[in-house]
Amino acid sequence: MDTEFFSLAAGVGTKSSNGEWLEVFYPAPFFQPDAWLVDALASVTGYQGGNQVIELDSTTCHALEEVFLQHNLLDHTLVLGALEASQNPRVLTFLATDAAPASTPEAYLKLHLISHRFVKPRSINLDGVFSLLPNVAWTCRGAIDPAELPHRQLAARSRGEVLRVYSIDRFPPMVNYVVPSGVRIADAARVRLGAYLGEGTTVMPAGFVNFDAGAEGPCMIEGRISSGVFVGAGSDLGGGCSTMGTLSGGGTARVSVGKNCLIGANAGVGIALGDRCTLEAGLYVTAGTKVSLLDDSGRVVDTVKASSLSGRSDLVFRRHSVTGAVECLPNRSSIALNESLHNN
Repeated sequence: MDTEFFSLAAGVGTKSSNGEWLEVFYPAPFFQPDAWLVDALASVTGYQGGNQVIELDSTTCHALEEVFLQHNLLDHTLVLGALEASQNPRVLTFLATDAAPASTPEAYLKLHLISHRFVKPRSINLDGVFSLLPNVAWTCRGAIDPAELPHRQLAARSRGEVLRVYSIDRFPPMVNYVVPSGVRIADAARVRLGAYLGEGTTVMPAGFVNFDAGAEGPCMIEGRISSGVFVGAGSDLGGGCSTMGTLSGGGTARVSVGKNCLIGANAGVGIALGDRCTLEAGLYVTAGTKVSLLDDSGRVVDTVKASSLSGRSDLVFRRHSVTGAVECLPNRSSIALNESLHNN
């Protein structure tokens, strides 16, 4: 990517009363756009290079609309037409490189790129993203600065209305910004912007997918995919199960789940699983868990830390029902998802 322009996008967003960005919506971002397009948009906006956020007025939006129309980019022409008529703040964000985001609009564009499936989790630089995303009241009237919420609630009540507040959070629901094709999400609030959901993925009501995390698809997600975790195609995360992220606690090991894996209900994993691995329901395997290795005849041949098994395929992790010891043995079968459940 060093020689390619990273991304650019036109968007519309919300600011607080003191002029701080709360959020930005990018309907149709470009990933690795052609040089001629960057040059054409730069000629209209005065972009000089580097990573830059340029605020737009209606005149500039119209000029950009003409550029897209001239090159038969009809979807983007419609976007700029809508932005031209908008009364909300509008931007054109240029990301020449995949450097750490330096502003709220830049951070939002990078989260959009993941949810639009242009890039996969853990593949782009999101360093410092928390400090760039303000805490926002997500309401039926859009994003509101929490400090302004009491006044807005009172104003709504005086009109006989109720200002519904859905959450106070840095991250909004993904589907308010990006709706990937071929997915089902039972509870939209449980999938954050910056999640990656591959074709055929189903997220059940108790499922949760954090930002910079996701599933290749098709997958069944009834548990939690923590930030930084990516799940391979054909895997099933049972109800109440969890994957250990690295947002807190100082951990640096990256947890992932391979293809055609099963993590049982209320189980959890703190190591990388290879393909075709199974964790028994209720069993939580962390990097330091002592594991008894069994051969095909069921004999213990060694005892190791689970971290030494990280990334290996075709394993079954279970707990001995009498001794309580965590055991690992070869997996002689793999799960198969119900295809009709993932035809979304």
